[in-house]
Amino acid sequence: MYYPLFTLLGCIAGAIASIYTSKYTADRIQLSTADKVFIVLSGFCAAIIFAKLPFVLLSEDVLHNAGSILFSGKTVLLGLVGGYLGVELGKWIRGVKTKTGDSFAVPVAVAIGVGRLGCFFGGCCYGVETSLPWGVVFPRVDQLIRHPTQLYEATFHLLMASTLYWMLKNGILKGQLIKVYFLSYFAFRFSTEYLRPEIHWSGGLSAYQWAIVLLVPIFISLWYWDRREPKFNSNLNH
Repeated sequence: MYYPLFTLLGCIAGAIASIYTSKYTADRIQLSTADKVFIVLSGFCAAIIFAKLPFVLLSEDVLHNAGSILFSGKTVLLGLVGGYLGVELGKWIRGVKTKTGDSFAVPVAVAIGVGRLGCFFGGCCYGVETSLPWGVVFPRVDQLIRHPTQLYEATFHLLMASTLYWMLKNGILKGQLIKVYFLSYFAFRFSTEYLRPEIHWSGGLSAYQWAIVLLVPIFISLWYWDRREPKFNSNLNH
């Protein structure tokens, strides 16, 4: 019940944020309505698929657990990466060359921030035991006082949404805001993994941390090539 409700609320909040931020993004003028719809749907579908992929692959009986998988578990980390790939695929199919990352950064951060509240009320994605005064008991799990890591994540994404909105308005790191968001989340998630009861693999790192170790250099490289491309093209033109 909580997952679809807060997912819906997150989508609505993200759509509202998109309206407020669209006037600061150049792609609002350069993209047709058909291009926008196609790219958004491509990113959304890819995000959902990637977010659910680990649960599908690790489920022993996908057919009998399909309903549970559909309406519950998801991984934000892979969902973000999948959404990025989906948007780039949609742009490639439509032949769109315009940078669109800035237009997605704030709405996505808002949507995930709201959506994470569904995890808190649903009692999943909880943290390890803690003695801190803001610890929470999740009755569906046990009677231990645990870190409310869902609220940590919600707070992170909403604070990032505010920061990215300010950067967008002031033209700071124009064209790279989605990468700023991703790399910031990678750092946040890597550190907060130690507050989660995850299985640690080799090197004392969880699967998510190893994924982040692989993803960080990829997105740094993408940032480098994005910033190099205009100068490279300019040299070619001369």
